[in-house]
Amino acid sequence: MGADEFTEVTTQSWGSRIGGSFKGILIGLLMVVAALVLLFWNEGRAVQTAKSLREGAGVVVSVPAKPVDPGNNGKLVHVTGLATTQETLRDPEFLVEAKGLRLRRVVLMYQWQERSRSETRKKLGGGTETVTTYTYSKVWSPRPIDSTSFKKPQGHANPGSMPFHSQDQEASKVTVGDYYLSPGLVNQITAFKPLRLDRNNYQIPAALGRRAKLYGGGLYIGHSPASPQVGDLRVTFEVVEPTTVSIVAQQQGNGFTGYQTEAGDKILMLRVGQHTADSMFKAALRSNQTLTWIMRLVGLVLMFIGFSTILRPLSVMLDVLPLLGNIAGVGTSIVAGLLALGLSLITIGIAWVVYRPLLGVIILVAGVGSLVLLKITRSKKAAPARETPAPSPPPPPPPPA
Repeated sequence: MGADEFTEVTTQSWGSRIGGSFKGILIGLLMVVAALVLLFWNEGRAVQTAKSLREGAGVVVSVPAKPVDPGNNGKLVHVTGLATTQETLRDPEFLVEAKGLRLRRVVLMYQWQERSRSETRKKLGGGTETVTTYTYSKVWSPRPIDSTSFKKPQGHANPGSMPFHSQDQEASKVTVGDYYLSPGLVNQITAFKPLRLDRNNYQIPAALGRRAKLYGGGLYIGHSPASPQVGDLRVTFEVVEPTTVSIVAQQQGNGFTGYQTEAGDKILMLRVGQHTADSMFKAALRSNQTLTWIMRLVGLVLMFIGFSTILRPLSVMLDVLPLLGNIAGVGTSIVAGLLALGLSLITIGIAWVVYRPLLGVIILVAGVGSLVLLKITRSKKAAPARETPAPSPPPPPPPPA
């Protein structure tokens, strides 16, 4: 065993496992309900967003960044231009200055981190033995790691807090031509570049004394970068310089706000670089499709876990003989998978019947088909094998005359 590893062995009796599995039925039911709600809501969200984007693509007007045309007030407009500012941003503690749209301070602290891995073995009689190995290593982390919750805190203590924290600043007045950008739009400009420090563009806080030094384009606060110690800090800076952006939003005076569509969504988009209105809407539609499939997968997995939890008592009861429990576990997993797939398709189909009737009926039929297949499969397994009747004996020969 390594010096930075700790192994713990725990056991659980068969009775305790059965009790826990029955308690888990309620949790499984809640997970199934949550999955149903998530899947239904996701389909409605996806359809509404797609309709809103198509509606916006049909009415958007491309306009120059300057001058501002009052005749477009209230319309959905597309503007491309250089986002810039005259402000100089300044970090309040290190006095780092930069002329840009955003200034970010990134602080990392060298700390202990605990990771664990577990292996559970079934024992004859239905009990289990779990071997958990906790591994400790030192990492650079952007937030404090609470070492008091470690399984073995001795020798792995971290500082309780960080003397400095990461933070962002944004210019209050950012313009694109004659338009002003709201803080929400400025926050979408994420083209950060490293801001290298030199001896003239920063100041070390007096409380740090000689503990801070230039290193790797930033500051190192500690003993030695070559031999970091727990509690040492690395402080770097990033800046968003003036850059070309493309915006699709409702023109409001000489600014922008979200455009309310009849479908229900508000449109307020910004992309770094020069993009046409058509390409921005197509990218937004692709993002909507990707999110929709991710949420569908999340709902399916959540429902599968829920049904597996509900059916778990069956395999736990048979774990008195581990082989029987393993076979039952495979069977309940298949059943849970078919139930989850069928019910997910039915839920999605019902949602689409509400939002898009034609495709909804097709998906609904597929979902019902999955449940019918499950029922047929279980019926075949449950039906007793029919015995083949034994052949009748041949008739006796006639008596001699």
